[in-house]
Amino acid sequence: MILLGTKYDFTALEQQRLAKRVSSDIFNIPVEHRDDEELIGDLNAYLNIDKSKMIVLNLHDAPSDELIKFLTRVELDGVRYLTLEHFMERVLNKCYIPSNDLFSLSFLEEVSHFSTWQYFQKRCFDILAVVSLFLCTWPVLLFSVYRIKKESPGPVIFRQSRVGINGKPFMCAKFRSMHINSHFDPYTQKNDTRIFPFGNFMRKSRIDELPQMWNVLKGEMHFIGPRAEWDILVQGYEKVIPYYSERHTVRPGITGWAQVHYPYGQNEFDTRQKLMYDFYYIKHWNVIVELLTVYKTIMVVLGRKGL
Repeated sequence: MILLGTKYDFTALEQQRLAKRVSSDIFNIPVEHRDDEELIGDLNAYLNIDKSKMIVLNLHDAPSDELIKFLTRVELDGVRYLTLEHFMERVLNKCYIPSNDLFSLSFLEEVSHFSTWQYFQKRCFDILAVVSLFLCTWPVLLFSVYRIKKESPGPVIFRQSRVGINGKPFMCAKFRSMHINSHFDPYTQKNDTRIFPFGNFMRKSRIDELPQMWNVLKGEMHFIGPRAEWDILVQGYEKVIPYYSERHTVRPGITGWAQVHYPYGQNEFDTRQKLMYDFYYIKHWNVIVELLTVYKTIMVVLGRKGL
């Protein structure tokens, strides 16, 4: 596979996934300060050794007429070429978010509210999933209450204002995983001293999210959807991340496409990465994606697919 340009810098996690998904080596060709003749010469050279015959246009600007003619010609020889946006959706299952450019209106229309039929399907799934989850986890719930009280005196349930559908706040319930009266820091750090031992286990295994079953039953959340984010953080994200508020066109979820594809976020960069997965989930939602998210969640919880 050939990456033409440097518009998007793939993360280490994405490079690992690409290595598994792409059946050949990955070659990077920069385009800055190079003319068409030089670029086309390099493309021809790499195509002679690249078995996958795929070119990804990772370009800041639109390709020149000469480059388009070249790509059209080699396509007849079986060489596929994709824009960065299409490549990321097809291979990495996420939607590219530009740093400075604007999304097209057609893209924003695709990342929109679920239809009445889609919402009905999700609501039926919500009820079935929550009832099934409760029947499977009620011993875990009782044990968690016991361990929290033993390791960290204070309330068992932690309630926090989170942003729901259409930007409306609601009180999200979670098992408390930090000591009460801990110092304020909106992000969780590695080896965070605010988190007691069992709280750390709950976070890694997602047990701390189980009380949100009540939020799902109340209709404030879906079982699967974008992460329910703290309203204080949302205010900051909306100022620096393009179209961040579009994730609020659907209800948040206990688990979601972003949560099973990317680790816990610790900064603005991580939030932008997760938003790309959220947009993919909203844009491409169907029952298969819903069930696949459940499967990936189970794999994460069981530790067979750590992030």
